[in-house]
Amino acid sequence: MRQSLATATCLATLLATLSGGVAETVQSRADSDFSSTCQEISQAISSASGFHWQGLDLLYLKDVGHWATSSSDQAACSVEPGTTDDVAAILQILAKNKTPFAVKGAGHASNPGFSSTAGVQIAMYRFSGVTYHAEQGVAEVGTGLIWDNVYSALEPYGVNVVGGRVTGVGVAGFTLGGGYSWKTNQYGLTVDNLTGFELVLPNGTVTTVTQDTYPDLFFGLKGGFNNFGIVTKFNLTTHAQTEVWGGLITITQDQLDKVNDATVKFSKTVTDPKAQVLPTYNFVLGQPGVSLLMFYDGPTPPAGIFDDYLAIPSFTKDVKTRSFLDLVKAAPANATGGQRAIFHTVSLLDYTDKIMDAVLNETKFWGERLSLKTGTFISYDVEPFLPTIFSHATEGSSAFPPSRSKGLLPLNIYYAWLLDLADDDMHEAARQSADHLTKVVLGEGQDVADAVLYGNYAIYDTPIERIYGDNLPKLKALKAQYDPDNVMGLAGGWKF
Repeated sequence: MRQSLATATCLATLLATLSGGVAETVQSRADSDFSSTCQEISQAISSASGFHWQGLDLLYLKDVGHWATSSSDQAACSVEPGTTDDVAAILQILAKNKTPFAVKGAGHASNPGFSSTAGVQIAMYRFSGVTYHAEQGVAEVGTGLIWDNVYSALEPYGVNVVGGRVTGVGVAGFTLGGGYSWKTNQYGLTVDNLTGFELVLPNGTVTTVTQDTYPDLFFGLKGGFNNFGIVTKFNLTTHAQTEVWGGLITITQDQLDKVNDATVKFSKTVTDPKAQVLPTYNFVLGQPGVSLLMFYDGPTPPAGIFDDYLAIPSFTKDVKTRSFLDLVKAAPANATGGQRAIFHTVSLLDYTDKIMDAVLNETKFWGERLSLKTGTFISYDVEPFLPTIFSHATEGSSAFPPSRSKGLLPLNIYYAWLLDLADDDMHEAARQSADHLTKVVLGEGQDVADAVLYGNYAIYDTPIERIYGDNLPKLKALKAQYDPDNVMGLAGGWKF
């Protein structure tokens, strides 16, 4: 039990960027092995970049590998561009040859084909710089990093950015999808804290996108994933960072009603924007449990905020005053890597007793059934943010969320399993569970029947309208303007 519950804190976040069955792409070239395109790319790139043919080369395997094995594919070749000029050259060759490709940041995408391909795999690892500009209060961050790298680089300056909550999550997909953070109650989503992008357009033009230079693209890139080209760098607003308080508690099945009660009370009564919790309900090794992450953005939380949680008898406890990076690493989010996986999501406005009971029941119901189909980890992440989280940016300022009139809380469903024969069953179970929980939420009087879903959590066949709502026509027009030949349609993901 110790190992299973300590393993349990996987989240998504995702990063995501992503594929399969979401939109039609440009008709790819009939050349089944894509070797001529690979050869052309290998000759076009500079010495700053790396190239690898399909095989057992460890660097190739790193390039195509993903946190979830079901998100990986055997690309004909992989390339690690080291300059924006090389990214441009690669894109122009892919466009000319109509060769399918994928762009991978850190490889935390849960949807198959969203950042993988049988064609050319582009791995962004070499865009790994972090530069802090104190006078502007901005950090330049490369898209090949994970958030751990960013936090480590900024820690000596006493500043931080709005980024991922657990170890191993990539900067690129997380940011391009929206980005729910430990600091979201205070500062909004990650997209609300962007001041600029370095972007290689589908035609190979390298440009800097800001509100002043390209206000339309600036809007579209904030939640629009990989529809407008390849992003090589983000400019993120920084915020002062002290030590924080929090960590991971694991709780066994006999105490889960108390976790439910504490979570409902926290959701309804705690208004301090520095305080957050993330209870993850898991079914592992035949039994349910909770991995509870607690966070306070300061060395010591005010009395009373977390008392109900701390009073619950726990199996393990690692809660203390620590650095922000240390807190992020306290959650073993990589422990279930190397398995097949899928995410899905439900949007809601608040947590009630009935909703929490339903989350626990779904954990047990699907845990018992999917364990018989090689399921190893059946998980539901409860994320009780403040209802004001979308108020930190103006209406219409980003592709996601399409409306900021009410804050939406994304509940993440995450299943991990071993055998590809179980893929369809796992995917369908995630859909059924999301549908059931949505009905429970609607039954509680919450107006979420048409609420948008978070793209970094939504399963691959979610209708694109469910992510972008009324923004979709504007995004389609923007896509047609900047990618008239639909070059980015050769890559997987949510497509306009």
